[in-house]
This record gives sequence, C-alpha cells and structure tokens, in this order.
Amino acid sequence: MGSRGRYSIVGGAMLLLALPLARSWAAPQDGKLDERLTNIELCNGADRKSPESQIKGCTWLINGTHETALILATAHNNRGNAYSEISDYDRAIEDYDLAIKFNPGYDKPFNNRGVAYQKKGDYDRAIKDFDEAIKLNPKYGRAFANRAETYQKKNDFERAAQDYDDAIRLEPNLEAIWNGRCWVRAILGQLQPALADCNKALLIQPKDAATYDSRGLIHLKMGQFELAIEDYSSALRLDPNDAYSRDNLGQSLYASGEKAEGVAELQRVLTMGNDLAAKDARDYLAKHPQ
Repeated sequence: MGSRGRYSIVGGAMLLLALPLARSWAAPQDGKLDERLTNIELCNGADRKSPESQIKGCTWLINGTHETALILATAHNNRGNAYSEISDYDRAIEDYDLAIKFNPGYDKPFNNRGVAYQKKGDYDRAIKDFDEAIKLNPKYGRAFANRAETYQKKNDFERAAQDYDDAIRLEPNLEAIWNGRCWVRAILGQLQPALADCNKALLIQPKDAATYDSRGLIHLKMGQFELAIEDYSSALRLDPNDAYSRDNLGQSLYASGEKAEGVAELQRVLTMGNDLAAKDARDYLAKHPQ
C-alpha cells in the first residue's frame, strides 16, 4: 500500500510590524505616512490573496532609509513567506538569511527557512533550522510540527511521532498535526491510537481529504475493508486526483472480494502521472490474479 507524508504545515506566524513605529517619523515626513502605513499593511499580508502585493509592500520598506534592524528583519521574513507561497524558495531563503542577519534571535525566519529547505528536498538543512527555531523558542509548536514532517519524509517515524507529540502538547489546534501523527502512528503499527488521532483531526477539519486517506490506511491495515473503502471514497470525492488514495481504494476493493472493481481502480492509477503510486499499483497487480 502506498505510504507517504502529505501534511505540509508551511510558514510561520509573522511578527506584525508595529503601526506606532510609523509615528516615529519626523513631522516633515508626515506626507509619506499614509504610504508607509499602506505598505506596512501589505507587508503584514493584509491582501491575503496576493503574495505579489505582500512582496511589493515589504520591498518598499526594505528599500527605505529610516527602518530599524527589527523592522528590516520582519520585512525580510514576511517577504520570504510571500516568495515561499509562490514556490520561489531560493528567493525566500535569501530573505530569511537577511532576516536572521538583522535579528539573530528571531525564531520565525529559522522555522520558515526550514520549510523552504524542506520543500527543496534538503531535509538535513531543514532540520538544523527547526532545531535552531526550537532552541530560540522551546514552545514553538509549529517548528516541532514542521520538524516532525521532515523526519517523516526521511522515514524516521519514531522521531516524527515524538515531535508531533510536542506539537500537539503546545498547539493542539494547529492544522494538520493530528492527521500527521495519525499517519505516523499508522505506519508504526499503532493502529488504535492512530485511529483516535484521525477522528480528532476530522473534528477539526471535517472535509480534509488527507485525513480520510490516513484513516483509510488504518482500516486497511486492520482488515476492515468496507470502512477503508468508505474512507478512500470520501478522500477521492474531496480530491479526485489523489493517486495514492485511488491506489489504496483499489487494494481495499480487491481485498474485500470486489476484485474487478479493485483492478479497474488500480489500472486507473497507472494513468495518473504519479510514478510512486503507479509502481505500488503495478506491484500489487503483479502479485494478485486478475
């Protein structure tokens, strides 16, 4: 059965640029105050639908001549988040580097740079950044969650589970962490605790395809094929293009006795453009008579 980490908890809470700082400008510059306030709001992400607007606002502040090191660190961090949102991870890392240069004790850019390195597949560097973020702020639940996901991607499921434990202890309402621990526990064979985590995740996010997929894996491992079929079908209603869910749906159908339907789903996986899921489906078909 296909197994993989899917629970990206990206970015970090941004330290807002304090609006009262705008009033520190001298009186002759009051004519530019409105422009500055507008760019502060943009840099803070006021226009949530437009990373380009956030980049523009932060760049205006970065290019200014009156900003403190603290504001520059925040502006570079926020612009890095905007670059990450459009998957420009190299530019994001450059901004996080500068944020850290201006404020070495600022935990957010370490966490966010770790996410960027994770997205680039450089898991060891990502973990070093999450380590530093946690060292600076031992109560930083998001950094624990991101490090958990990175260990998960390295197939170090024991460490991932430990970090998910800490993330849940610190920030129990953080999106995706219950599902992340559910998946890791399922891989480790801790099926009943994993099931409890998935059920909790669905209380928080009732329409999360990834959580239905994770719970489907638990039921599949338990041999509860009908329940697995229900969960994988729910996952695919929410995300029809998920090749992994379709792969496991096919295996669940086949194992339940609906062999023709299972084979049809597995053959569909071969056309979905996901090489790992296709290999898993192909291997399953090779081992089971059609």
